[in-house]
Amino acid sequence: MALDTRTDRRPSFAALMWRSTVGKKTVMAVSGLVMLLYLVVHMLGNLKIFFGPDTFDHYAHWLRVVGEPFMHKEWTLWLVRGVLVAAVVAHAVSAYQLSRRDLRARPDRYAHRAARASYATRTMRWGGIILGLFLVWHVLDLTTGTLHPGGFQEGHPYRNVVDTFSTWYGNVVYIAAVLALGLHVRHGFWSAAQTLGAGSRTRDRFLRATADALALLLTVGFVSVPVAVMTEVVS
Repeated sequence: MALDTRTDRRPSFAALMWRSTVGKKTVMAVSGLVMLLYLVVHMLGNLKIFFGPDTFDHYAHWLRVVGEPFMHKEWTLWLVRGVLVAAVVAHAVSAYQLSRRDLRARPDRYAHRAARASYATRTMRWGGIILGLFLVWHVLDLTTGTLHPGGFQEGHPYRNVVDTFSTWYGNVVYIAAVLALGLHVRHGFWSAAQTLGAGSRTRDRFLRATADALALLLTVGFVSVPVAVMTEVVS
């Protein structure tokens, strides 16, 4: 008689956490904070464009050689890109699954209440979709040059940025995405703080003020670049 060597395997702690609503919200919060940190650094780097083409192009070159000689050329850059891609995927998947779980949890007789979703929820959902589409356009415009207007110039990011914001559609797409980003950050930072247990009666006012300040800082910082090109402060 053959022996059944199969054993019941319990799911790992990580798997159990991922399957739970709390786990998915935690993944959303942590991945969101990773992307927020990147956005702040990215915005500060973008502002170097106000110091002229030499400074901006040198900064872009530095991003490709940072870590040398320990890290080979562009290794650090690709490592950062890998972390960002993982954060974006984790954030999007957890958000989608939480949304589907929320819809399944609603009894059929209350289906009409879906139209009453809060402003914050609608903002996060549609803001995430807008930002996802913008990210694809942004990469194809200023990273690969596939959709870049006026002829993409490898190694000349200052010129490429000016080209993009010299078109009306480049400004419209970018500014609309940044406004969506500001709203997303404003609510997302607050939600992440609550999920990770940072919220309390004594800290709520500070956290809300911090969320507002971050959203305003990122919005003004990112929008200042296309506005500067449109007004020929940067040209």
